Amino acid sequence: MDWKIEYYSDTVQREILALPSGLLARYIHLTDRMIAFGPNLGAPHTRAINKGLFELRLKAAEGIARVFYFVRTGQRIVMLHQFVKKTQKTPLKELKIARHRMKELQNA
Repeated sequence: MDWKIEYYSDTVQREILALPSGLLARYIHLTDRMIAFGPNLGAPHTRAINKGLFELRLKAAEGIARVFYFVRTGQRIVMLHQFVKKTQKTPLKELKIARHRMKELQNA
């Protein structure tokens, strides 16, 4: 059975689809692999953050982006938040958004 990609909201889906073309192509390629093989593609494509939160690591000529996600029962991968990296370290603000959204869905 294949995995299913879901989005926290339509806004999150639109933001991801608005990524620069190279990053979007990478996102589509990696999510196709996630649908077929599951959420853990291993380094350098995915990385566990903590407490069930993961990041999809996108890199292309336009730069670097991250998409935070978590896994729900029923083989569902939920994309929570995306941002384009401008610094070496992931900004705490971006992590807080993803953690808040994950907790919100887990408690629903």
